[in-house]
Amino acid sequence: MDNAEAKKVLEAALLCAREPLSIHSLKKLYVETDDQGNPLGAGVGGDTIKELLEELRQDWQGRGIEVVSLSSGWRFQSRPEMKMYLDRLNPEKPQKYSRATLETLAIIAYRQPVTRGDIEEIRGVAVNSQTIKMLEDRGWVDTVGYRDVLGRPALLGTTKQFLDDLGLESLSQLPPLQQISDTQNENPLEVLEARLTENFEKAAQEAQAAEEEKEATPDEAPSVTDDPAPDNVEPLAETNNEQA
Repeated sequence: MDNAEAKKVLEAALLCAREPLSIHSLKKLYVETDDQGNPLGAGVGGDTIKELLEELRQDWQGRGIEVVSLSSGWRFQSRPEMKMYLDRLNPEKPQKYSRATLETLAIIAYRQPVTRGDIEEIRGVAVNSQTIKMLEDRGWVDTVGYRDVLGRPALLGTTKQFLDDLGLESLSQLPPLQQISDTQNENPLEVLEARLTENFEKAAQEAQAAEEEKEATPDEAPSVTDDPAPDNVEPLAETNNEQA
């Protein structure tokens, strides 16, 4: 298979995928097998696939959708400037998240790994257990370890799903709090919450559309985007970062 054909296969896979595809998953596209399932050749290497992905990214420049690299893999997604038009197809607003929920999530994102007690100390109020549960159920927060103190409280961190829903590849792409505070005369948490709300609403709309499509085609395989991923948190060491 030449590179032109390989890129065509890659493009089709990304356009049809319900979730981001990793390089490891994309390599499976090019491995031919015998009747027993044994590979017949090396297929296409990871470096070549990365080059083809970059070519695809260039091919789709100037269009309404783009090829992006996220924490869990690559995918096609609409460009931010298309949001105002796409929202007209689904005028019903998705779930709104309370300030307490977004503030809790912001603290976890920027100070992770943190315990519930750490969050309460920073916010100055008790954290509702349902707030943490909701973030865990949504797939944005997970337990990454336990602090070695009396009671061994759980350490919380963000997940790859959190990064995917924000359209980010790593925590380092989160806007630095100090930079936000310096460039905008606003409370940095409020700025972050506004960005989180906008992106989460978009993610919720995409999830709802995918669910409606899934219900319309019951014979298709179910999505696995909500499967737990215990190794999907970036900072595993117990540090107290002001910014990712």
